[in-house]
Amino acid sequence: MKRNATAVWNGTGKDGKGNLTTQSGVLSTTQYSFSSRFEDGIGTNPEELIAAAHAGCFTMKLAFNLQAEGFAADELQTKGEVILADGTVTESNLTLKATVSGISEAKFEELVRDAEANCPISKLLTAKITVNYTLN
Repeated sequence: MKRNATAVWNGTGKDGKGNLTTQSGVLSTTQYSFSSRFEDGIGTNPEELIAAAHAGCFTMKLAFNLQAEGFAADELQTKGEVILADGTVTESNLTLKATVSGISEAKFEELVRDAEANCPISKLLTAKITVNYTLN
């Protein structure tokens, strides 16, 4: 399986602007700029997209782990936060709120830790990765 995206940039790093388009078309010439990356400007940014990708990947991996053990999540909600410091992504922090009927805390934690280590985006990232969770 291959997935792709295209970034187009015009101008300087600070004063230029760009857009992102994904193979699926979900992002279609979506604006990004210095302002949307380092300030509160309109548009997206690479770190926000990494946070979304990591949260989505982890959550789906956990759903597969639960299914393999005979459980189905009532709801898994994961917030991803990427820390950019001195030009380097240093952390990807995931906060999970989960409702899974009939699962023990110990089994749930085992499955969370496996998803944390083995979702493809976790494997891609070399930054410190943490997952905190709440099981309802």
